[in-house]
Amino acid sequence: MHMRIVSIILLALAIGLRASARDSETYELPPFSYSATQPRDAISRLQARMASGDLKLAGADRDIVRALMRELGIPVESQVVVFSKTSFQRQIINPDHPRAIYFSDDCYVGWVPGGLVEITSWDPLLGPIFYSLDPAVARTNAARAFVRDNDCLRCHGGAFVRGIPGVFVRSLFTDANGEPLLRHGSEVVDFRTPFTNRWGGWYVTGKHGGALHRGNVIAREKNDELVVDLKRGANVQDLAGHFETTRYLTNTSDIVALLVLEHQTAMQNTITRAALNCRRMLDYQRNLQRELKETVTEEIKYDSVRSVFDSSAKELVDDLLFQGEAELPVGLHGSPGFQSAFADGARRTKEGSSLKELSLAGHLFKNRCSYQIYSAAFLALPAQLKHRVYERLARILTAETPEPRFAYLPADERRRIAAILRETHSE
Repeated sequence: MHMRIVSIILLALAIGLRASARDSETYELPPFSYSATQPRDAISRLQARMASGDLKLAGADRDIVRALMRELGIPVESQVVVFSKTSFQRQIINPDHPRAIYFSDDCYVGWVPGGLVEITSWDPLLGPIFYSLDPAVARTNAARAFVRDNDCLRCHGGAFVRGIPGVFVRSLFTDANGEPLLRHGSEVVDFRTPFTNRWGGWYVTGKHGGALHRGNVIAREKNDELVVDLKRGANVQDLAGHFETTRYLTNTSDIVALLVLEHQTAMQNTITRAALNCRRMLDYQRNLQRELKETVTEEIKYDSVRSVFDSSAKELVDDLLFQGEAELPVGLHGSPGFQSAFADGARRTKEGSSLKELSLAGHLFKNRCSYQIYSAAFLALPAQLKHRVYERLARILTAETPEPRFAYLPADERRRIAAILRETHSE
């Protein structure tokens, strides 16, 4: 009887361990060990400077946020504002007291006046790293200013993106308190999302003609039906009637900034997913070669590994070239301040062409290849994957007639993109 009990306990433990491993996100397991790995990102470098006394964050909360953004190269003009209770600071977020988000090509800062500062910074190998900063702590104990906050992974680590640490924009209707009315839908927004489905729970400034979106409005339920007037949120130029804008760094939640943010987060998630999947398969191949007493090589040898690399390259190229981008409405105009800040420092050809040139005429960019192709995360992708991406890009951009899925790119635009990449891209 004793041995049978021991056997049952051991069996239960074994099943529990297997279930635990199965339930663990892939990025938390070797070879990545996301949470256990020390990141090499902008915040880890800032933290070292603050610990040494080389950098101090002082003043009011607003001053600290501004100084932090200056150090991270994030423009104030990038401000976009969300009032849905979809942050871990949900208790203090509402339509009268929203959360502002600021971003650069590789960093994000979120701030609710009177609350914590949320920072997401990019590690080229791990993807997004999530931090919180308490301004009061930053003023008194610089060495402990930044806290790596893996609690963010409850939403940013698989709940709303597939099996990766990710960044995303959500659109959903809220009530007058900012509480999500989830039974009426919620979606993660990217550049393929129809214009009419965007920005539920967000403030939006800018013009967009007769098209309607879900921003700037409060919804309610009547007899289990959603009641909302989208026309009230259209073509809003001033947010002063919605909340006290003077508490924030600027008074806009720019429509073009939101469009750029939605493309950028989608592209970064695609890069992160490709990186994790392909590195995991390379690790699988190396381990299998060792077990089979074969020569360990970085050259792809197995069909299962090759399949993951090929599908990842396809997904990367699709997103780089905005395949399936939703049509934007006629009459789209945003803040000149954001557009100038966004273009500042863009890599340009001798003729001045850039992947950051905006179009806003049916689609977001004039030259539809994502500027994220320059990012440290993209450049850190496995060489075998980048080779496939570059090879596929070359075929699409230089072909007399591209494959049908890229027929939306006219010949002159494909030529411009190819010329820009040849002249401005390090690889």
